[in-house]
Amino acid sequence: MNTMWKGSISFGMVNIPVKMFAATEEKDIRFRMLHKEYHVPIKYKKTCEQCEGEVTPQDIVKGYEYEPDHYVIVEENEIENITPKTRKTIEIVDFVDLKEIDPIYFDKSYYLSPHETGDKAYALLRSAMENTGKIGIAKITIRSKQNLACVRVYGNSIVLETLYYPDEVRGQAMVPGLLGDLELSEKELTMAQQLIEQLTTSFDPSRYKDEYREQLEDLIRKKMEGETVGVNVAAPQAKVVDLMEALKASLDAAKKDKKQTTAAAPKKRGRSKKATL
Repeated sequence: MNTMWKGSISFGMVNIPVKMFAATEEKDIRFRMLHKEYHVPIKYKKTCEQCEGEVTPQDIVKGYEYEPDHYVIVEENEIENITPKTRKTIEIVDFVDLKEIDPIYFDKSYYLSPHETGDKAYALLRSAMENTGKIGIAKITIRSKQNLACVRVYGNSIVLETLYYPDEVRGQAMVPGLLGDLELSEKELTMAQQLIEQLTTSFDPSRYKDEYREQLEDLIRKKMEGETVGVNVAAPQAKVVDLMEALKASLDAAKKDKKQTTAAAPKKRGRSKKATL
């Protein structure tokens, strides 16, 4: 793993040197845009709308558009001058319960590991949070942006999760088509709850996989090996209009699937009893 940030965790007067690593990675398959005839990558050039000439990095400045086609220019040293002190510090300001944070606020995850002489203080913070069941709410600056974050225990490590600020989470009032409370049939509600119970299990992340990515990798492999790949026409899906009919069909399918899964599971052998003479 490449270190993407070095600094320290601070809470109270305690300072813990740490290094930060990305905890997740996207497994998306990326395509290059190629010229249709020559199969070479397409290059994109930065050009100026005024003179139509190509622009070099030295000719680019940062501007904020405060109204259409009107900009205020901001220099790099002006931005540097107001960069917050959390540029090199994960400053814990509060400790809260994790369950108090709605998942809508979570953004990205990072592993934190002790750096230089921070081993003991790192272990102390990890154990203290684990024993109290609390997580730290912190501020950290990553790539010139001050982020809200939470610091929590994950396995044997401390993880930092960047959070959205409240004004970055769109209000539900902005969502078109949301309805108030509707009168629901007791029978429909009971069947919906039964369906949820049938589909309820303990969370095991290894059960889930990106099937589309696997199929895409298989497609690329076949084409690399010169195989002819056919195109399947998707069969039209039947539309179920009646809600009760859909619930009943879903419940029957869930019960059947659960029964098959249970039957396929290996049975535990009991201890054989010794015969008594």
